[in-house]
Amino acid sequence: MDVALATDYASELKASKCPWGTTPVMYRGLRIAVVIPAFNESRAIADTVETVPALVDHVLVIDDASHDDTADRASALRSDRVEVITHAANRGVGGAIATGYSRALELEADVAVVMAGDGQMDPRDLPALLDPIAAGDADYVKGNRFKHPAIWSTMPPARIVGNVLLSAATRVTSGYHHVFDSQCGYTAISRRTLEQIDFQNLFPRYGYPNDLLSRLHVAGVRVVDVPVRPIYGEHWKSGINMSTVVHPIPWVLLRSWGTRLAAQARRRVVNLRS
Repeated sequence: MDVALATDYASELKASKCPWGTTPVMYRGLRIAVVIPAFNESRAIADTVETVPALVDHVLVIDDASHDDTADRASALRSDRVEVITHAANRGVGGAIATGYSRALELEADVAVVMAGDGQMDPRDLPALLDPIAAGDADYVKGNRFKHPAIWSTMPPARIVGNVLLSAATRVTSGYHHVFDSQCGYTAISRRTLEQIDFQNLFPRYGYPNDLLSRLHVAGVRVVDVPVRPIYGEHWKSGINMSTVVHPIPWVLLRSWGTRLAAQARRRVVNLRS
């Protein structure tokens, strides 16, 4: 993202901040909870929380045992809809999301949306993720940055290559051949789907979305891709390195593939017996 574009984007977000003290309005009759997993996001967490649209009823910041003052900065934002939950020990992004999902269920949210704590997900894309669920056309909606024309000029080349390879592999292991950009964490999931799957036992770190997609397929969940804007600002940093990908990802993909195939085999046996 060039400097001018980054400046314009930041100005737009600040202009769209939700006015604290207002009562959030249900979106198309749905109670919405946004889960924000955060680890050492002191610089970005306040803007990330403040730019969550007013249509959201609950904003759940899950501080994953940060070493900085991420939790304090989020707690300083006084609003009835903001709640900060702090892990005593780091559980990984998947573990943080699971904590947020559990709290969303307790709050009786109809939809739980995941937005990163580093501001990499554009709040203006939120309605696009909610609409398929509100219309009854999907149970799980995920962002696909490759459907947005800015992807080729915004996402770093190495990330493009990595995402293409992982997305292609996840298409095979998950069974969702129409889904792409498997590593995009901007997602929305219905309450019914959360109650249907065992999200607490998903792989907790990098590889979480790949494992989740496979389990969703086993449960017969309808998954839809929608275009979302790719955002990589000047302060963007990635927690992904060779150790977080080379070791766990092949194992996660193989495990999720095996789990899906085994579940399908069991289903065929049951159908033959019935």
